[in-house]
Amino acid sequence: MSKQLHKNFTDDQVKSLFEKYSKGEIKLNYILQILRIKRSRFFELLTKYRNDPDNFSIQYERNTSNYRIGREIEANIIQELKIEKDLIKAKEVPINYYNYSYIKDLLKQKYILNNFLKLFLPSFHSHDYPPGAFFAKKFN
Repeated sequence: MSKQLHKNFTDDQVKSLFEKYSKGEIKLNYILQILRIKRSRFFELLTKYRNDPDNFSIQYERNTSNYRIGREIEANIIQELKIEKDLIKAKEVPINYYNYSYIKDLLKQKYILNNFLKLFLPSFHSHDYPPGAFFAKKFN
């Protein structure tokens, strides 16, 4: 069973439980077991229900995506990566390996993306990439 209340129950089911609890027909522990929530969450929802029973809803509405970066930030990253790619491909420049830490520092200095860098760039190292995935060898 999912941990998210809105995926397991409809609004009407939860409203019915709150009505019965308010009338004293069922006990708190029984509702907590059914809904699989803690007391504090139950009383948050109950307060919300009592304030506006007709418009009460447990449905989750996301306004923005969690894993989206701004278009401007993405454009800056792509621009810097293209510059680095051109350097790696240039035969007259003695670059043998690609360094993501350098790009991170460059982006931090040029575009002041501290919040983005804290969230996005550490994820490069959190995945199971094959050995050497972060280093592109120069082709002669």
